[in-house]
Amino acid sequence: MNAFVQLCEAIAASSKKSEKVRLAADFFRAVSSQEASVAALFLTGRVFPRREERVLGIAGSLLVRALLKISGWNKVQFAEVYRRHGDLGSAADDILQAHTWPSPLKLPEIKDWFQALAKERRRDSKLRKLEEMLRQLSAIETKYVLKLATGELRIGMKESLVEEAIAQAYQQPLPLIERANMLCGDIGEIVQWAVAGKLQTVELQLFRPISVMLANPADGSGELIASFPNGAIAEDKYDGIRAQVHKQGERVEFYSRTLDRITAFPELAEPLRKIPGDFILDGEIVAWRDNRALPFRMLQPRLGRNQFDLFVTAEAPIIFMAFDILHRDGVNLLDTPLSERRKQLEALQSQSDGPAVHLAQSILCETAEQYDQAFQEAVQRGNEGLIVKAADSLYLPGRRGRFWLKWKKPLAKLDVVVTAVEYGHGKRHGVLSDYTFAIRDRERLLDIGKAYSGLTDVEIHELTTFFLQKITGREGGRLQVQPLVVLEVAFNNLQKSRRYESGFALRFPRIVRFRQDKTPAEIDTLETVKMIFERQNRLAAGTA
Repeated sequence: MNAFVQLCEAIAASSKKSEKVRLAADFFRAVSSQEASVAALFLTGRVFPRREERVLGIAGSLLVRALLKISGWNKVQFAEVYRRHGDLGSAADDILQAHTWPSPLKLPEIKDWFQALAKERRRDSKLRKLEEMLRQLSAIETKYVLKLATGELRIGMKESLVEEAIAQAYQQPLPLIERANMLCGDIGEIVQWAVAGKLQTVELQLFRPISVMLANPADGSGELIASFPNGAIAEDKYDGIRAQVHKQGERVEFYSRTLDRITAFPELAEPLRKIPGDFILDGEIVAWRDNRALPFRMLQPRLGRNQFDLFVTAEAPIIFMAFDILHRDGVNLLDTPLSERRKQLEALQSQSDGPAVHLAQSILCETAEQYDQAFQEAVQRGNEGLIVKAADSLYLPGRRGRFWLKWKKPLAKLDVVVTAVEYGHGKRHGVLSDYTFAIRDRERLLDIGKAYSGLTDVEIHELTTFFLQKITGREGGRLQVQPLVVLEVAFNNLQKSRRYESGFALRFPRIVRFRQDKTPAEIDTLETVKMIFERQNRLAAGTA
């Protein structure tokens, strides 16, 4: 464990990606494959593989209780240190300076401890296990164990860099590592495959969800013509919940874009179960009535419910809108061109019994006029715009590229991350309801606006509890927080502004929804904002 901690310190101290990769690769080579497997997992900031739904189930308050008991500090003393660091692990390192001895524990033992902790259901049992472990660790080891426990490793080591380190350590082709990790969903297991030289044997498996393929934004039909000179398939872009369906025999499971199991829509399982064969579909769960998609807000009452509600389902009937097929009857289709996958999808959908499974509307476009017409018709049908795909495109999970482009209604929405919060006024004086949010410019986050409305009182109370545990600094009544919460915001237009670091401000922003299905790495970029601003000016001038 101590060697891993020193590795983390060295990686955090380096600003060069190549050096971070080299440090990790050297570590992997120097330890057993079992230790390297655990290290690779921990370096991604996770304690359980991406493909698993397990969670530690530990509140920050429980970790603080364990620390106070071990250190003998009181809450007031701890709060002052925590405010200074804004990070539980770093605060623990500070208050446990007397704990200087390195523990004899190995990384696999730490992993086993995390697994045992996750199995405990009683709060007092979890607290006891926490204390037992933390008493064995030095201050700096405690720092990293807590960083892992809270999901806040923050040493600048993305999963893609861990993939590079594995490739470098075991002299394996990086594309092979990336593909195997995407299919497997367990980067620790990938180390074992790399050591054995069997990466090419990793295959797509049912009920092991993979990251969905993503689309880059496009600025109108002109860009689509330039990107697809020989034409492309244009599909309606639906405003629903991206979902992956896995079906084998009688078993049907839905997974979100974050690879979590979806259980809120049980009525979709039966019609999918009746379709013969085994398959994996990519698509969207959409609220649907009178052969038309309903706004996303109609789906929101269904989210987070533990019980099936006939009234709510009657208000917003749903369908599964399929637009891709990744696997059918034992055959992996990821490397099959889209045009062929579409034929397989059409054949499968023809066997569907009932209206619950639809096929995304699509058309082959070759001219700007055809793209413009397809876009207008999609918007008239109540959809967000178009997803335009190269007919020969392979399915590239978790990757953005020029094979799929999205053309959305102008000046509609942005995905942003909250960077600062403030207490509200009036009936919201006791809760954090005013959110400053940012877009991304490479590795930097740039503030672009502030919103007060759009979330429910319940959501605001839940986020208040969350943000109070994620404070990193204070400026008067403004609390800076870790950039973890992604919101979708709508706005009337963009304007240049010196108030925000992005150089832009949103006019009349309002929160559309809390995007639990997206990570801060997936928020919109400064490049997208500039594109929207330029389009806005062209529309105003009548030249668009």
